[in-house]
Amino acid sequence: MADATPLPAKNEDRGKSKKIGSLGALWPFIAPYRLLMAAALFALTATACVSLILPMAVRRVVDNFNTADGALLDLYFGAALGIAGLLAIGTALRYALVTRLGERVVADIRKAVFGRVIGLSPSFFERVMTGEVLSRITTDTTLILSVLGSSISIALRNVLLFFGGIILMLFTSAKLTGMVLLIVPAVVVPILVLGRKMRKLSRENQDWIAASSGNASEALLSVQTVQAFTHEAISRNTFGDVTEKSFDAARRRIWTRAQMTAIVIFLVFTGIVGVLWIGATDVRSGTMTPGELVQFVIYAVMVAGSVAALSEIFGELQRAAGATERLVELLHAEDTVNDPDMPLSLQEPVKGEITFEDVHFAYPSRPGVAALDGVNLRIEPGETIAVVGPSGAGKTTIIQLIQRFYDPDAGHICLDGMRIDALNRDAFRKHIALVPQDPVIFAASARENIRFGRPDATDAEIEAAAKAAAAHEFIVALPDGYDSWLGERGVMLSGGQKQRIAIARAILRDAPVLLLDEATSALDAESERAVQRAVDELSVGRTTIIVAHRLATVKKADRIIVMEQGRIVAMGAHDALVSEDGLYARLARLQFTDGMAAE
Repeated sequence: MADATPLPAKNEDRGKSKKIGSLGALWPFIAPYRLLMAAALFALTATACVSLILPMAVRRVVDNFNTADGALLDLYFGAALGIAGLLAIGTALRYALVTRLGERVVADIRKAVFGRVIGLSPSFFERVMTGEVLSRITTDTTLILSVLGSSISIALRNVLLFFGGIILMLFTSAKLTGMVLLIVPAVVVPILVLGRKMRKLSRENQDWIAASSGNASEALLSVQTVQAFTHEAISRNTFGDVTEKSFDAARRRIWTRAQMTAIVIFLVFTGIVGVLWIGATDVRSGTMTPGELVQFVIYAVMVAGSVAALSEIFGELQRAAGATERLVELLHAEDTVNDPDMPLSLQEPVKGEITFEDVHFAYPSRPGVAALDGVNLRIEPGETIAVVGPSGAGKTTIIQLIQRFYDPDAGHICLDGMRIDALNRDAFRKHIALVPQDPVIFAASARENIRFGRPDATDAEIEAAAKAAAAHEFIVALPDGYDSWLGERGVMLSGGQKQRIAIARAILRDAPVLLLDEATSALDAESERAVQRAVDELSVGRTTIIVAHRLATVKKADRIIVMEQGRIVAMGAHDALVSEDGLYARLARLQFTDGMAAE
């Protein structure tokens, strides 16, 4: 199993670059909803203003407790109640608008990230584990939702309360306000010092969460292999180690945040007690009314509460900034395969002529090992060729380069005389049908799995393709026939049944180029004969490339290409290649002579 450690090169950068300013990368997703954002800001500002008015009403009530005019006192109480009602309505409206904005933006981010990742070439997934990508799409976007849906609005509200409260405190008592402001530097310093440490720990925690997700995804997707080799205990220990490292980073982050919260709250409320003591002295001396002191205390509590809230939210913003950086990494991930800015257009109808012109290629993960070494090949329209050779000869690489999953390091590949790297990938891939060596079955019905080959196909066309692939009989025997759910990765089917579904999918696509990568390797003899007949009929008039180890499936090909160590070492018909007594002849003797002896 792959190492679950987070990407080393990226981790080093992540630890150095976490800044609140990273949240600015969210603006392109927020900008389309300016009206909703403006409404939320209006509700937020209105509630902050109402909150700042409320202490004035309380002051009036306190200073008029002993008034002889009961109607005036009733008026002040009524005003206070009315302000509280406005505050309740405004807060509810702010919550509804801000939460909706957060959900909408995060949904757009998830779609954008998935849309970007699903189009990246396989070389990207050689560097990044699928589980880590899923962690970013789920865990990191959840952090951003928390911030957009509540933290930012609460932060802005507390900023307004802080500055509004300070101004109104100055109007109430400049002397007491000056004393309060002396406390501010003592509060800000621990926020800055401990906040820097917390940023690093937050990102470390998120990295280990992503690593654990990748480790779990890999183990669960290969659960049968894990169990077959009694690897459960080792898998549990590996996942446990990664999870414990995540917990350790979280524990240190929590402790740092707890320290910061304790220091801030202690300093703030110590200052408030001191100010209250001096204010009480002023009331006794007659230089301040009880109502003014109450009003000042409420404002001081608002300001203190705002500072405490901002210190709490600061940590959330830092975590969201780290999450934003990780998502932006995916959105801006460099790909080795890209569509040209000015793509050319294939001439319709596509004939299916394929040429390899001195193609050299090594996989990005193995740059020193040549997968193809100077391959020159011309496949005529409608020709059926077979590619054979020992494992690692470059057979499947031929299939992958035709689909432009990778670009050659040197040389060119052309379709109908046009270089495929000058075409839009979707534009030429729609003319190719593939049956991979490991068939992919989606967690859907049999019908939908076959329809994947051509989404606009009718039910009759789907059934016709299934019959041609010798899949109809076992499909109708399923509990719900074509509507039977096949389970995740087709766990309800045997290997041969999965392969026949994949072949039916390719038949339904009805493309001028057909790629078969070990398409019959998982079939029994009877099913293989049935599918081979279907492939023979399907290949008529189509350019067909068959990759196979079993030479019995390629004897009827127009040409057989023999590969070894990334080179074409022989080419011709079956009988001619056998008579040459080269690599193909040796492979044929191993399969036919030894195989018959074994039987």
